[in-house]
Amino acid sequence: MDEKEIKRTTDSRKKAEWAKSASNLQNQRRQESSGRTETEGGARGQASRENAETLSGKAAVEDRERRRARNAGSSAGKSKVRKRSAVSEDGQERPKKRRPISEDGQERPKKRPQKAEKISKNQKKQAARPAARKAQTKRKRKRRVGLMILLLIILGIAAIAGAFLWKKYSPSKERMDVKKYYGIENDSQMAITVDDQIVEPHGMISDGKAYVQYEVVRDYINSRFYWDANENKLLYTLPTDIVTVEIGSKDYSVSKEKKSEDYVILKTEGNTTYVALDFIQQYTNIDYEVYDSPNRVMITCDWGKKQVATVKSDTQVRYRGGVKSPIVTDVKKKDEVIVLENEQNWKKILTKDGYIGYVKKNALKNEKTKNVTRDFTEPEYTSIKKDYTINMAWHNVTNSTANSGLQQRLADSKGLTTIVPTWFHVKDTEGNLESIASTDYVNYAHQAGLEVWAAIRDFDGGIGSLQLLSYSSRRENLINQLIGAVMQVGIDGINVDFEKISKDCGVHYIQFIRELSVKCRQNGIVLSVDNYVPKGYNQQYNRKEQGVMADYVIIMGYDEHNGSSLEAGSVSSYEFVKEGIEETIKEVPAEKVINGIPFFTRLWSETPKTQEELNQEAGTEAADYPMKVTSEALGMSTARDKISQAGAETTLDETTGNNYATWEADGVTYEIWLEDATSIEPKLQGE
Repeated sequence: MDEKEIKRTTDSRKKAEWAKSASNLQNQRRQESSGRTETEGGARGQASRENAETLSGKAAVEDRERRRARNAGSSAGKSKVRKRSAVSEDGQERPKKRRPISEDGQERPKKRPQKAEKISKNQKKQAARPAARKAQTKRKRKRRVGLMILLLIILGIAAIAGAFLWKKYSPSKERMDVKKYYGIENDSQMAITVDDQIVEPHGMISDGKAYVQYEVVRDYINSRFYWDANENKLLYTLPTDIVTVEIGSKDYSVSKEKKSEDYVILKTEGNTTYVALDFIQQYTNIDYEVYDSPNRVMITCDWGKKQVATVKSDTQVRYRGGVKSPIVTDVKKKDEVIVLENEQNWKKILTKDGYIGYVKKNALKNEKTKNVTRDFTEPEYTSIKKDYTINMAWHNVTNSTANSGLQQRLADSKGLTTIVPTWFHVKDTEGNLESIASTDYVNYAHQAGLEVWAAIRDFDGGIGSLQLLSYSSRRENLINQLIGAVMQVGIDGINVDFEKISKDCGVHYIQFIRELSVKCRQNGIVLSVDNYVPKGYNQQYNRKEQGVMADYVIIMGYDEHNGSSLEAGSVSSYEFVKEGIEETIKEVPAEKVINGIPFFTRLWSETPKTQEELNQEAGTEAADYPMKVTSEALGMSTARDKISQAGAETTLDETTGNNYATWEADGVTYEIWLEDATSIEPKLQGE
């Protein structure tokens, strides 16, 4: 009931009740307004209960109705609330709806719906902000989760890559099997290191002494040790003596003098020969040290300036340059090592106990050049050296009667200092000698101011040089006969002209030269040795060792094209001679080199091959040449006569440096390259 209804009533009692009810209602509203700020739901319910206890009668009922309608209107928006009259249609007061009674006898206040409030735009914005923040937070959370997943993926990839890189680049701890490193197959073998190389483990320890196989001695330590497998003896050639050792003996001989050691010098196991390193050291400038675990020996042969360095701190030596290479051994701080090579960030070194491997560059310090020497007196292989330029010529003497041709030979050759008659021939493989040497010939040459160096040849009798030279007793027999003949006739020197030396015979041939040089030094006889122009196929002649043992090394600067050649050509072109000299002086002292030039040439006859001949030669080197060639050797005067008789003219062949002529007769093509002043002068002058 509002104020207008109060004024219209005439009942004073009702006016008083309604006035009191209105006053209580105002107090209730004020309390609701202040209590709403704490908690809208609970506080409003508490105020309603307090007002309900205060109100009475119809005013309280109507007041509740109005509030209910108002609350309903706030929550329902535009919907209208129908008021419930406190008086029924028959004029009776409606009974008051009782509230639920609590256990303590008090009425329970009825929960009222919250009053809907008008929301302004700002309030709507403020109300929307938490939702926006929530969405934003959700997005951020998703973004953080995505970033965390991406980070985990990156970390996983990095971990895998790190593991891969670590596996690839981290230092290996694997240690190499040292027996495999040295090539040791059984415990009886002894590993061998010679200077900066590991050789076959062909050594052994016997009776406390170190022994190495003869092949190791020959190939790596001292090639002058010679093993005669046919007669089971070891030889070593000194300047004027020959050392001889028998198998299983402590005794040995130096020429005819007997000597002895306190150990067996030479041992054999089956077909393998072992030489005591102590004995080798007597005649060789070497030093060696023996180690165990495994058994090994480190031999030093190469002396002089070496790069050495000091190890900074304990470190590992690897088989190859790289952290993944297995470890061979360890070196200690302050150890001195020999630096062999530089390889990017690694250095190849030789340790003091015979290991060869790699360490990092920064593992070494104080690298310097050091002169490493040993007190040893090398034997001196003396040589006879003439104090004049030697101009020599071969005199091809085939029988005793031909010795009388010396006078004419000298008349045809001006300026000679030395004549070489072909007097000695190997008769058989036992080392017997045939000789047509002449005392009168020697005397006549001496009167003419010439020395006589008699030649010994191996090719006239067709004997097998290997069967002859591979036996020490046969070599000795040949040398003794040769020296005897030379001394008997008064010959000044010996010229060795062996042209049938095979690769297998090479080691025996050079031993023959060594042994012959001893006899020549003992008797003051000049020793000269003939050689081909150096090629890969004739290295067995060992020109380097000849340069030590012989007084002179002679180059046969001819037969560039010879009787067995498949094509016509110069006997001795300028470039051929030049090559022979340049290659020889790489191995032989220049003052010992004599270059031989021809005083002969070849007349070549050429005819086309028939189809039958080509078919027969199919698959051979000869098949590459369509012309069939034959030749005959001519002296220089005879060669000029041939050209004159044919009516041909000579022209200079710029390629060979020879005067050249060609002509045809009876279907045959003839060619000739002359050896005359035009070709010889540049060779003599070395132009």
